[in-house]
Amino acid sequence: MRNIMEINGHKATISYDPDTELFRGEFIHLNGGADFYADNVNDLRKEGETSLTLFLELCQQKGIAPYKEYSGKFNVRISPDLHAAAVAAANAQNLSLNEWISQTLQQNVP
Repeated sequence: MRNIMEINGHKATISYDPDTELFRGEFIHLNGGADFYADNVNDLRKEGETSLTLFLELCQQKGIAPYKEYSGKFNVRISPDLHAAAVAAANAQNLSLNEWISQTLQQNVP
């Protein structure tokens, strides 16, 4: 199971590894790895703060942009039936498929 934790304005996915009995956090939208581990949520947050600070400081020292850039374009592979259903849903709202997908994502992504 994956969840999102926000640390100092940055989002990280959180998962639990039953083999190590640790929570693992990994920041998203960064240009490199800034993962962190702990056995409880409070320590996970503290480790995340430390990991993020170190990552951002290292990027600054090396002159590296710390954040990924997104083009606003991506390809999605779906079944032909789902594709047809999405086109029909878009047409029913007098929208292009692109507009419909954008609106659907805006309504469903936090």
